[in-house]
Amino acid sequence: MKPLLRAVLIIDALILLAFGLFFLLTPWKSLYDALQLAQTDPVLVGQGFGIALIGLAWLALHASIDGAMTATMAKVVGHVNWLTGVLMLVWLVGLHTPSLAGLGQLVAVVTGAVVLVIGLGGVRLASAVRRRDRLAGTAAAGRADRVAARDTANEARKAERERNAAPPEGVYPASGSHAAEPMLDTTRSGSAASPVSPATGHPVEPDLTAAAPGASAARSREDALARERAAAADEEAGARERAAAEAKSGAPRPPFHG
Repeated sequence: MKPLLRAVLIIDALILLAFGLFFLLTPWKSLYDALQLAQTDPVLVGQGFGIALIGLAWLALHASIDGAMTATMAKVVGHVNWLTGVLMLVWLVGLHTPSLAGLGQLVAVVTGAVVLVIGLGGVRLASAVRRRDRLAGTAAAGRADRVAARDTANEARKAERERNAAPPEGVYPASGSHAAEPMLDTTRSGSAASPVSPATGHPVEPDLTAAAPGASAARSREDALARERAAAADEEAGARERAAAEAKSGAPRPPFHG
């Protein structure tokens, strides 16, 4: 519909340009006599009106190219045209002023009717185009709002997934090639104690024994010494038990050598 309105604007521009040139030629008396039309008096008024019509024709032609001005300019030019057509018909047909001959009367009436029809058509088309542009703008704004709402919802879901995927407290993500391990608090009660050696009864430092070279061999020797000490202690305890048993049974004891 907008291309049709552009075509109407071009026609309006040509009509306005023709009228403007016609009024600019007001001093040309022989032309008005040949067309059997009344000459504008004074001439200055006719030429000034012709310049105004040429400027309006230029605006109409520019609006047919510039889409932002098309609807507004078509409405303005349409109103100017149909009002001019009504004015011509009222004065020339109704009031017969100025009094024209047969050819001049026919030309004036036809011109007024054509201008009236083109003006009304331009106004209707301009209103329809403006209404369609308004609806298109509303639809575009609605689509933009829906897109913005969808983007906001997507961002909210993404943030929620990131919060759910985040590690719990006390677990630290890997940084670079090494992962940060949480420190163990060994000062609190109920925490895991260091392992204790069965031979010596002293706590064993796992880091020191594991880090020292030959730690396994040293530990084996320590375990062997512990077993020997345990065997000696068992023998001594057995000897004491046998001595106590003999003392209870009343067997003679060897003489005490002082």
